[in-house]
Amino acid sequence: MIRYFIAGALALCGGLAIAADAGRGELLYSTYCSACHNEQVHWRERKLANDWPGLVAEVRRWEANAGLDWSQDDVEDVARHLNALHYRYPAPDK
Repeated sequence: MIRYFIAGALALCGGLAIAADAGRGELLYSTYCSACHNEQVHWRERKLANDWPGLVAEVRRWEANAGLDWSQDDVEDVARHLNALHYRYPAPDK
């Protein structure tokens, strides 16, 4: 019985961590990116990100251009936020 309780608690905490990561990506994007990147940049025909690895690469490129010194987790959190909001590319589980 206790084993099931622990497994359920861990699953719940894992879900909360994923939700926190998505919220962190949204916070990072709205703080550092949205002043220059309006919604049009994400739906234009000539977008540079055409899949998950391309989206992560574009977030990394713009993070470097802005001199933000984000971790790989930060970059992926922002990419996950953008992916959920605009792109819907298949992405690996975190």
